[in-house]
Amino acid sequence: MAADKNKTSINLGNLKSGGFIKERGKDLFTVRLRVPGGRMPVSRLKKIAEVAEKFGGEFVHLSVRQSLELININLKDFDAVVTELGEGDQKVATCGARVRVPVACGGCEYNPNGLVDTQRSAMEVDRELFAAETGHHKFKVAFSGCPFDCPKAAINDVGFIGASRPGLDRDECISCGLCAKACAEGAIAMDQDNKPLYTPEKCVHCGDCIKVCPTGAWKSVKKGYTVRIGGKWGRRPLVGTLYATFLPEEKVVEFIASVLAWYREKAEGLGRIRLGDVIIKIGRATSELQSHLNRVC
Repeated sequence: MAADKNKTSINLGNLKSGGFIKERGKDLFTVRLRVPGGRMPVSRLKKIAEVAEKFGGEFVHLSVRQSLELININLKDFDAVVTELGEGDQKVATCGARVRVPVACGGCEYNPNGLVDTQRSAMEVDRELFAAETGHHKFKVAFSGCPFDCPKAAINDVGFIGASRPGLDRDECISCGLCAKACAEGAIAMDQDNKPLYTPEKCVHCGDCIKVCPTGAWKSVKKGYTVRIGGKWGRRPLVGTLYATFLPEEKVVEFIASVLAWYREKAEGLGRIRLGDVIIKIGRATSELQSHLNRVC
């Protein structure tokens, strides 16, 4: 194929790693599309519908990781499919032992629970790290704007969850008790003076107390991401290990790159293995991993 900034390069020797997944039928493939953060411009969606109708089956598939998949694409049509998708600025995703397209919730743009800009983070990771080879296994990243964790960031290789640490200005507090009522974790209770008593150990940093406070007495004193590493789904699921709290949003790419570097090195010789299993096998509190992460935390 001729070089074109709107085209996605197809590696016929390694179709799956290029986002082309073999189906049951002869010469038929599913084409997985690159949709970082699950955000799809309407104009691009229209173009995808045209291409699907022209070359695919009678439906498209919405994957569990926020991508669109074109079904029943014939091998002979690959070049035409990629060219026409490129006309709408739509690229093909990746599979295999690579950094996958990041998933994300809507973040703080329009979701009332959102604490951080997950969409911006997802776009940065996709731009800087998409399809980077791990050498060992798939590598998934997810962003949640708040502790509800709708995108299930905790079961990704690196999962980021928005967090906001509350702080109280007691002089501005009018003792309305709304913060205590809103706190589902029991981290806030009214004391004998009818003032909020905050127990940090119970707090999940959801920011609900800040949102309901009518006077602004509760304020966010620190924001960022809670980060879990080594999560996965599948036959042997793992919840990621907590490794950082209040990681600044601008440190996300650097943090992932540090984890990737450690993973590539320490998984050498262990075969096809996920990050979480490497951490279990050699111990999560290794000085090497800590030194990598301490540079950015």
